[in-house]
Amino acid sequence: MNGVGAGVRSGVSGAVEERRYDVPENERVSPGERPGPATESSTCTSAAVPLEPLVTQTRWQRVRRTLEIIRANPSGRIALKVFVAVAGAIVVTLGLVLIPLPGPGWLIVIGGLGIWAVEFLWAKRLLGFTRRHVQSWASWVREQSLLVRIVLGSVGLVFVAMVVWLSVRASLGIDLVAGFLHYIATH
Repeated sequence: MNGVGAGVRSGVSGAVEERRYDVPENERVSPGERPGPATESSTCTSAAVPLEPLVTQTRWQRVRRTLEIIRANPSGRIALKVFVAVAGAIVVTLGLVLIPLPGPGWLIVIGGLGIWAVEFLWAKRLLGFTRRHVQSWASWVREQSLLVRIVLGSVGLVFVAMVVWLSVRASLGIDLVAGFLHYIATH
């Protein structure tokens, strides 16, 4: 063995170090130290596996580790970027379509931004910026008096009602206000 990694051929050691395919020295264990039953068909006795079994890792540690493994391979890195870009674009587009309608349009857009943040630094920064400002706005509203919160809630409800009225009028051609006034005048 050449000291670079377990099971690495001497001609490939530089590529392993550059692309980080190898498990770090402090995380390697021999197959005999792995938890679980040993198999007799194992031909590689010097293979290295991480010390921390998947059972003791949290979900986010497993996700992070999986992403690291995918990013270690050049093809995997490109495939991951393409997948994240397409999935994020679909979710953001769906959220943008739903913004004028009542419902969680902005929340879906922020979710798509979170998907993009897995691979793109600009999305991670924008998501952090959005999170900071939403949290500061929410804490500011909580500090206000009950009267101010009622006014803010009323303005929000009027805004949502206007969005619903405009979207129904534009998409279906139905004027809800005129229909409501006509109903009141005839009954």
